[in-house]
Amino acid sequence: MAKEMLTLEAFEEASEVVSRVVRDTKLVYSEYFSNQTGNKVYLKPENMQLTGAYKLRGAYYTISTLSDEDRAKGLITASAGNHAQGVAYAAKAYGAKAVIVMPTTTPLIKVNRTKSYGAEVILYGDVYDEACEKALELAKEKGYTFIHPFDDLRVATGQGSIAMEIVRELPLVDYILVPIGGGGLATGVSTLAKLLNPKIKVIGVEPAGAACLKASLDAGKVVTLEGVNTIADGTAVKTPGLSLFPYLQKNLDDIITVEDSELVVCFLDMVENHKMVVENSGLLTVAALKHMKAEGKKVVSILSGGNMDVITMSSVVQNGLIARDRIFTVSVLLPDKPGMLAKVSGILAEQGGNVIKLEHNQFVSINRNAAVELRITLEAFGTEHKNQIIDALEKEGYKPKVVKTNI
Repeated sequence: MAKEMLTLEAFEEASEVVSRVVRDTKLVYSEYFSNQTGNKVYLKPENMQLTGAYKLRGAYYTISTLSDEDRAKGLITASAGNHAQGVAYAAKAYGAKAVIVMPTTTPLIKVNRTKSYGAEVILYGDVYDEACEKALELAKEKGYTFIHPFDDLRVATGQGSIAMEIVRELPLVDYILVPIGGGGLATGVSTLAKLLNPKIKVIGVEPAGAACLKASLDAGKVVTLEGVNTIADGTAVKTPGLSLFPYLQKNLDDIITVEDSELVVCFLDMVENHKMVVENSGLLTVAALKHMKAEGKKVVSILSGGNMDVITMSSVVQNGLIARDRIFTVSVLLPDKPGMLAKVSGILAEQGGNVIKLEHNQFVSINRNAAVELRITLEAFGTEHKNQIIDALEKEGYKPKVVKTNI
């Protein structure tokens, strides 16, 4: 008879099983985010796991519960990347074949790392849901054992081991913030947290462009979004887990949705203040800190993963600097006469602005002698410094206009 999942006994077993392979991701107290929010903020850095994400927990525990016969059939799953690596690693540990179907939009780093654990990777579909349909089709056709990335109580039980570690390390934790894609992590963490201490509040965090659980909770039943649009690729899911939904209804205290623009600036905060690379889905709980109404509470933000390719990273950094006014572009009109550029450059130098790029457009006006456009992209220390530079240009009569920055 199969063991019942999501019980305290099952969570204890799962915690013991996954301890064989997971790293001990001790809580990191964040003085920066504590000062920003008025709470005592701790980070649970699952981005530092062996496979770069918490998903190894659920995958390894689920595969440990399979019979030798089921493992021998070969394992298959669908994933946007992190579950893929967890299944690939766990399958290799148990000597089983692994086939992973990933969306064509999956970052290259996740594809290559999945292959590095010996898995066969098939790229299919634009989003997770399409990849999952293909994986189920192949499981039926080839006889593989399907390991669902979230809608499986065994997977959720394995993910719940995170809550066990949090409560052991911080017994008086008040809030746990957990990112949500399909709901496996949130189910495991919220269910176990309530079993250990009903006073702990667990808040789920979704990207605004893929808030499938919020839509389902509002409707009182599982619903499917028409589409998803978010840079948080690991949580770009259209339908939450059907088997998980009753547990999420019962154990989640609230849902916070976060805009992509908030994730961009959080990436900079994590790199500059904690020297950690956290992928966009993992930053959901960090962005949610500013949305909390509570103050003076012990809050744990689960950083679910850190698998981010360099191209995405560079784009996020660039946009984060622009959002923080540390890079901006200003347009000024000036006569097309010798020495005018030097005069503007002198003003910028006096204010400590660092010029990144200059664009000189002589065709903005029919009369070049009257006006040419100079677009200057600058590096500043932030909004106050940016305004200081603009004020200095205005005092000299240049009528500066801030325009969209394109680097």
